[in-house]
Amino acid sequence: MAERKRPTLAVWKFTSCDGCQLSLLDCEDELLAVAGAVDIAYFAEASSTLRPGPYDVSLVEGSITTAADAERIRHVRASSKVVIAIGACATAGGIQALRNFADVGDYISAVYASPEYIRTLATSTPIAAHVKVDLELRGCPINKEELLEVVSALLAGRRPEIADESVCVACKRRGTACVMVAHGTPCLGPVTHAGCGAICPAYGRGCYGCYGPAEQANTAALSAQWRLLGADRRSIHRAFRTFNAAAEPFRRESDAHGDEDHPA
Repeated sequence: MAERKRPTLAVWKFTSCDGCQLSLLDCEDELLAVAGAVDIAYFAEASSTLRPGPYDVSLVEGSITTAADAERIRHVRASSKVVIAIGACATAGGIQALRNFADVGDYISAVYASPEYIRTLATSTPIAAHVKVDLELRGCPINKEELLEVVSALLAGRRPEIADESVCVACKRRGTACVMVAHGTPCLGPVTHAGCGAICPAYGRGCYGCYGPAEQANTAALSAQWRLLGADRRSIHRAFRTFNAAAEPFRRESDAHGDEDHPA
């Protein structure tokens, strides 16, 4: 009997820190099983063997920040049956999307000795702003268990089971007391998508919003609670301007708390 052909997998990097690609390599014991179940055709982070498409599945890390990026992601989409955006950069523009709120020319002039050689776009945008994305995995970086679940589901021909809930639910499940209620610590957990295992609240810290906005995130109500805890406009503004600053609910709330002294 002929051996069943393994599905081809490609892993792509755009503007990012490589952390989400490393999450796949960090799977350790599971990595051998993954490598045996799929044909890794393109993964520059892990192998010098880079085969042309078409590919069954493409994992895409990073945001689109250059014209070359925009052209290359269209090529990835055209050569892939399934495209999965992984991480905050690919799903929301990443920390580099802070450029979206300022003049990128000012940054270039301040950072580079010869700014005339820099070719970049004025904004950092998620993959879905440019091509159709079949699935998004949130996080900075992504949760490797969720990544393994997605790969396993695709191999089995079923829908991935990824939790669609807030960090608060994860806190309840692990028996962590609410840091806002118990200690008066400002926390983004009520408006942040779960996936990290509620690590920060488990150690007495407020959630930083690494996994981006949860479904129907009521950021205005949370900001009102932060103000009752003593947070000022600048603190709220900065809290929503991190890894997922360009995600619409976070962008809207940070804009609402900008002022003349601390412009949005």
